[in-house]
Amino acid sequence: MVTNTRKAMGRAFPQNSPIHNHPAINGPLAHLKRLIDILGASSGLILLSPLFLLTALAIRLESKGPALFFQKRGGLNGSEFLMVKFRSMYLDAEARREKILYLNKIKDGPMFKIADDPRITGVGRFIRRTSIDELPQLLNVLKGEMSLIGPRPMPVYEIAEYKTYQMFRFVVKPGLSGLWQVSGRSDISSFNEMLRLDSEYIEKWSLWLDLKILLKTIKVVLRGCGAC
Repeated sequence: MVTNTRKAMGRAFPQNSPIHNHPAINGPLAHLKRLIDILGASSGLILLSPLFLLTALAIRLESKGPALFFQKRGGLNGSEFLMVKFRSMYLDAEARREKILYLNKIKDGPMFKIADDPRITGVGRFIRRTSIDELPQLLNVLKGEMSLIGPRPMPVYEIAEYKTYQMFRFVVKPGLSGLWQVSGRSDISSFNEMLRLDSEYIEKWSLWLDLKILLKTIKVVLRGCGAC
C-alpha cells in the first residue's frame, strides 16, 4: 500500500509543475507555519487537557473499547501516519462498513460519507458535532505529521483509488481543519468539489489564509457544525 501510494504520488507531481514549485510552500514562510503549528498544538494540548479527560471518560462509560481511535492516513508526499481521534463509533464499525456502502452520499470519487451513520455512538454524535473528536490530532500536529490548517488527511484505502491527477493535494501537510471544512461541508457531497477547494487552498496558500480559515473554524465549531 505504501509503495503503490508513493509511486502514484511521484507520478503526480513533476518537478516543473506550478504547484510543486509554489514558493510559499517551500519558502521561509513554511518554517513560520511550522512554528505556529508547534506553539498552537502544544498550547491546545495543555489548555484542553481537562476536556480530553472528560471526553475519554464519557466514551469509556458509554461503550466498550478504547477512548482513542487510530487509523492510517495519507500525509505529505505519500508518507503514511497513524492519525488519532477520539473514538466516536462502536468497535465493529469497520466490519459494518461494507453493509452500508450503498448509502454513500459521495458518488464521484473514493470517499465515504453518509447521513445518520448507525455506527456512531451517542457520545460520538456529540463530539463529532462539536469537533471534540478531532482534538487529539493536535498530537499529530506536534509530531509534524499534520498542520493546524491544510487538506484533510484521508484513509490510505481511499487514496489507493485516487487517479494520478488527484494526488496534488498531498504536496502539503494535511490539516486539522481546512478550506473544505469551513465552506459548508454539510452541503458538500462531491469529491471533486473537495478537490477543487484543496487546490484553491494550495495555490493561494499564505499565513493570512491560514488565519482566516482558523477563525472560520472557530465560528463553525461554536455553531455546532463540526460533523456537518
